[in-house]
Amino acid sequence: MSTPKSTLDVEQFLTNFFAFRYREVMMVFATFAAVVTSIVLFPGLENVGQGIQSDLSVGLLAVLVLVAVVAGIVKGMIGFGYSLIVTPIFASVIDPTIAVVVLAIPPWMLNTFQIGETDTGRSFVREEWPLLVLAIVGTVIGVAVLARYSAGPLVPFVIGLVLLGYVIFQVGQNFVTVDEAHHPIALGTAGFSQGFLLAIANLGPLLPAYFHTFERDADRYIGGLSMVLWAIFTVRIVQMGLFTDLLTTYRFWLGSVIAVVTIVGLLLGTYLRRLEIDERKFNWFVVGLLFVISLNIFRNTVPVLFF
Repeated sequence: MSTPKSTLDVEQFLTNFFAFRYREVMMVFATFAAVVTSIVLFPGLENVGQGIQSDLSVGLLAVLVLVAVVAGIVKGMIGFGYSLIVTPIFASVIDPTIAVVVLAIPPWMLNTFQIGETDTGRSFVREEWPLLVLAIVGTVIGVAVLARYSAGPLVPFVIGLVLLGYVIFQVGQNFVTVDEAHHPIALGTAGFSQGFLLAIANLGPLLPAYFHTFERDADRYIGGLSMVLWAIFTVRIVQMGLFTDLLTTYRFWLGSVIAVVTIVGLLLGTYLRRLEIDERKFNWFVVGLLFVISLNIFRNTVPVLFF
């Protein structure tokens, strides 16, 4: 798996941006949306820690920032993994429901950026519109459930089991792939489940696993996944902000700050992906990451559920 572009031509990028080319405009829009929101909504130094219901030391805050950067690198390289990495870790430090709400903002920025960076747009929407519709329906239902019930450990635990099962399946089958195979019911189910699980727990492994099995073109794999995730997170943010009391101004600001920090990792991960990548190494990286994430989920949920 590789992409032919391995260098960044800054002059050409700026030329295309000022010519309002779709790709460059989307990338710049995503970045500036996060930066401007984090500045405009800044609550003041005395209120920086008011809304997270946790006593964060400077050292722990630095660790969380590092986690966000690393997750951004992974997202830039393989198109998913950000929420799967940051959510269990952040939820172990701050209130899980607050973590789910706040961490809806950085993925919106990341996926907007990658829609532009992979030049994904109207063609994917025309081909896969049922997937987008079902993902949005799942998201709306998930946000409604989250607004009524607190995020608990059971859903992440089940997601961990799904991740572990997928890893065992792929390793046992020596990374089985079916090129460009699309089953409408399976794809729609994965999309609906992705929207629901991301809304209620900020964890959604099913669609990435489906794409990893059935889609081997790097730009379509990452760009298509980013398009679906962008739709999911856009609906989540709008629904939480307008129809529930989940997304306060403070949480919106905090999520935007995390998004700004994550940009560094996203840019580095994007550069690494543009280098030559052996497909087998890519497969091992993906399943290895999913395995580690599943273990981290079990570490946080098993003691609560069974002990």
